[in-house]
Amino acid sequence: MAGQQFQYDDSGNTFFYFLTSFVGLIVIPATYYLWPRDQNAEQLRLKSLRRVHGRCLWHQLRLMKSQQSIVPTLKKAALLFGWAVFLLLAYKVSKLDREYQEYNPYEVLNLDPGASLSEIKKQYRVLSLKYHPDKGGDEATFMRIAKAYAALTNEQSRQNWETYGNPDGPGATSFGIALPAWIVDQKNSMLVLLVYGLAFMVILPVVVGTWWYRSIRYSGDQILINTTQLFMHFMYKTPNMNMKRLAMVLTAAFEFDPRSNKDATIRPTDNIEVPQLIRELGNINVKKKEPPFCYPYSLKARVLVLAHLARMDVSEELEEDQRFVVRKSPALLQEMINVGCQLTMMANSRGGFHAPRLVTIENCMKLTQMIVQGLQESKSPLLQLPHFEEEHLRYCISKKYKVRSLQDLVSLKDSDRRSMLRVLGEEKYDEVMAVLGSFPHITMDTKLQVLDDEDSNNITAGSIVTVTVTLTRKRMVDMFEKEQESTPCPGEEAATTEEAVRQGDTIKSKTKVWQNKSKGAKKTAKSKKKKLTKKKATPAPAKTKQANGNVAGNEVVAATSAAAAAATTAATTAAAAAAAATTKEDDDEASDKGSESDEGEANKDSPSERDEDSDKQSDTEVDEMAGDDEEEWEALQQSIQRRERALLETKSKVTHPVYSLYFPEEKHEWWWLYIADRRDQTLVSMPYHVCTLKDTEEVELKFPAPSKTGNYQYSVILRSDSYLGLDQIKPLKLEVHEAKAMLDNHPQWDIPDTEEEDEEQEDSDGIEESEDDDEDND
Repeated sequence: MAGQQFQYDDSGNTFFYFLTSFVGLIVIPATYYLWPRDQNAEQLRLKSLRRVHGRCLWHQLRLMKSQQSIVPTLKKAALLFGWAVFLLLAYKVSKLDREYQEYNPYEVLNLDPGASLSEIKKQYRVLSLKYHPDKGGDEATFMRIAKAYAALTNEQSRQNWETYGNPDGPGATSFGIALPAWIVDQKNSMLVLLVYGLAFMVILPVVVGTWWYRSIRYSGDQILINTTQLFMHFMYKTPNMNMKRLAMVLTAAFEFDPRSNKDATIRPTDNIEVPQLIRELGNINVKKKEPPFCYPYSLKARVLVLAHLARMDVSEELEEDQRFVVRKSPALLQEMINVGCQLTMMANSRGGFHAPRLVTIENCMKLTQMIVQGLQESKSPLLQLPHFEEEHLRYCISKKYKVRSLQDLVSLKDSDRRSMLRVLGEEKYDEVMAVLGSFPHITMDTKLQVLDDEDSNNITAGSIVTVTVTLTRKRMVDMFEKEQESTPCPGEEAATTEEAVRQGDTIKSKTKVWQNKSKGAKKTAKSKKKKLTKKKATPAPAKTKQANGNVAGNEVVAATSAAAAAATTAATTAAAAAAAATTKEDDDEASDKGSESDEGEANKDSPSERDEDSDKQSDTEVDEMAGDDEEEWEALQQSIQRRERALLETKSKVTHPVYSLYFPEEKHEWWWLYIADRRDQTLVSMPYHVCTLKDTEEVELKFPAPSKTGNYQYSVILRSDSYLGLDQIKPLKLEVHEAKAMLDNHPQWDIPDTEEEDEEQEDSDGIEESEDDDEDND
């Protein structure tokens, strides 16, 4: 049996293969993940956003950072150096000689493969005369020639060569270690042990321990676990939390404590500057001795947040700390919402304590909007727009315009807007309208059902109700265009009303002529068509129907622009309605006459014809029921496939940049969607954080139906985490029925006794027949 040999690389050639592979495994992934984005592309993106977001703080900071930062240059230099080393090693490896070559006796004898035996002997004789030691030749070369000749002429040697690649038979298995031999040299043993001990016993444990110690302090959302416990303590202690108390709990987070977070700082100048801000802000509960609200870091963070909401100017040193606090606040408020949801679920399942009130969770959402926009709770949402100041609001809230929200400003005519904001000037007015046009306008459609149930529209006590909400995002500029299209001039409005009246007269005259000409069979056929069309048209208002738990009264909170458009077209609608009413009366008269004639003709039919008609009707009803079942099955399959795709698909959270004048970081539009009982101030479904709404998004909200039957009034609420005044509330009516009784003995499992007797009789008959056949054969 062949032995094994381990040998180190004395020449160092194998070590270069190992080193090249090792450097390649580091350089190639690092280039893919760490190569900086094209700075020109970032500059172009910021330039495209300049018209709308040019005045935003985050846009200015991002522009300065992209111009001054040298980090991308250092990354490129390090990656290029790594690639240079990798290519140098690859070139070195390509130039190395092959040490291990396959033994080929034909090459040793300078013969072509497949040479004949006579050619081999002749060539061997020639080379022997040339390289034989007695003739003055090289002994080693002659030994190789003799070995090659034996491998081609001796049968055993030739078989060994063909089988093992060696005429002498199987040799020892050699394992090469891709390390140079000097590493295991006795002279260098102490140095190698020292390096190994330092790398694996000091550096590696320190790095792993540091990483582990830091990671266990944070949750999955990169929030300190101590902060989460702090929020849970105070939300458990104070279920009904007002805005002032909420700001105190927020700024007590350990993210702002220098002992827990190295990014937070306490400066010596804080003892002078922070008291000045406290005097300017007024009453902020400085004397409160409850920890941790009385700690210096908490007081400083609270002062900076309140100064940000008041849009007060601070010093350069405090401005840097203020940006850090403001940048951290939205994520901390999201953690507070998650904690409130957890406490609500615990209270619903276990009981024993009061869950946080709905107003507490909604205050967290509203405080997020206030921090992103840098506005106090009592301020107007119009101050989110550029160039709007407090003195400009008196023009908006005047009796002439009565503009108090963004929707009111959108619903105004362009001439009225220009007249109201004439103090801004033409250039500032255009910028205001460009920013307002970039704001989101969300339409919300809801669908209520019980999935995986035979009757999905029947809501029973304790069933799991699924509310599918379809969110569609458009821009406010689209509402401007609709407003311009739906607002006709006074002359056009008069023309449209006259035209509608004329069309109504012509319709009346046409219907009268049609009624006079309809006689006999034509009249009956047309009346049947009228009946069919009326039967098809009646289910149109099914969306507002409240049968078996359907959504009833779910009217979308209409925008003010639609109200203005409806007011301007009131005359046209009235005229058209009058014409339609007269037409409908005439049609009803005609259909009544047609129905009378149909009844007369039906009485004349024979009984056999009536039976055929009833059979046809039953067949059509069966076909319609089968078609409805197929449609329900297809809808169920589509919903299942959609949910599977949603689970597997990862959408980007980059949606649309938020216009925020005082927020120091680029933020994208995200939303909260939930169902609440506003009368009891409780959550019905947990808030779903919609982070992927670009154009259209479908969200499923699930909650258990109440255990008692009756009618319930809930609300589907959509709240922005970035803008003030864009929240939507949609009513949701729920009719809960009693659950169906469970069947003890399903008909499917009831096997009548007659069937068993028939089966036994068939078995006995089969046995008797087989016995008779056997007797006949005998």
